[in-house]
Amino acid sequence: MAVGEDGYGTGRGGRRRPPLYTPAERARRDASTWTLVQGVLAPVQFLIFAVSAVLVVRFLMTGEGLAAATWSVVVKTVALYTIMITGAVWEKIVFGRYLFAPAFYWEDMFSMVVIALHTAYVAALLFGIGSDRERLILALAAYATYVINATQFILKLRAARLDSAMTGATVAA
Repeated sequence: MAVGEDGYGTGRGGRRRPPLYTPAERARRDASTWTLVQGVLAPVQFLIFAVSAVLVVRFLMTGEGLAAATWSVVVKTVALYTIMITGAVWEKIVFGRYLFAPAFYWEDMFSMVVIALHTAYVAALLFGIGSDRERLILALAAYATYVINATQFILKLRAARLDSAMTGATVAA
């Protein structure tokens, strides 16, 4: 990605896009302890996801380990809610709104799908809707959306780092 004289990056097709953060937003991001919280929670949530995905697939393939698979999805869902709530606080501090700031609009929109599917799993579990197998297949659907959403955020982090490198600003995302 190239940067024009106006400080805007050039994206696909040569279109210009504004930097992810204004200088003021970057300063608020760098000063916020919530930035560190997000930086810690994201890999922790991914680790929980990876372990849970293995447990869920193991149950679906062998029929063994239902309790471990079930609890792992519940723990993953709690981790998701935790990172979403703290992320909303971070977004409020940096961008002045809890969700759907222009810089993270599509990531936040897709996060709602991720939360909806995880919540549907927990609701199905609590209310006994569907079989164990059906609920864990729903969990895998939730996990697939989580992977897409995590990829969105990783790409956004990369864009922030490129913006920072091009403007000579700090490399923190």
